[in-house]
Amino acid sequence: MEAKIGKLFESVCSFFGGGDQIPWCDRDVIAGCEREVAEANESASEERKNESIMRLSWALVHSRQSEDINRGIAMLEASLTNSKTPLQQREKLYLLAVGYYRSGEYARSRQLVEQCLEIAPDWRQALTLKKTVEDQIAKDGVIGIGITATAVGLIAAGIAAAASRRN
Repeated sequence: MEAKIGKLFESVCSFFGGGDQIPWCDRDVIAGCEREVAEANESASEERKNESIMRLSWALVHSRQSEDINRGIAMLEASLTNSKTPLQQREKLYLLAVGYYRSGEYARSRQLVEQCLEIAPDWRQALTLKKTVEDQIAKDGVIGIGITATAVGLIAAGIAAAASRRN
């Protein structure tokens, strides 16, 4: 019985929460990545510093906290011009797209994931993210239409009620 209730709760949360397959990251992981970056800045090679910054960026854009997500976006945007290979460019574009998706900026996320797919057209993670973003954009459109239709209905009902009182 508990399993059925758990599945029901999970499906309701999935519907209202978006139900995407993008992983979340805990504050403990972010703290560990921050320590790794601090250690790498003290004595590590440039490559190790960049790797630890990428891990921290990944953790930040996958956080549940908007301030972490925004920090991850800022870090990635600052480092985007320093990408030395198409692989690095692809990874940073993807993580930026995840960050913008998490922050609710779906159009910007779609734009970035499309740039990512120009570099690697068959990359499954990016294709999955693109579908997730497009589904969310469509869902938001349906909700917007529903809100508009409700508002128009209420206005029409108000006008009809006012007209019936005059007669």
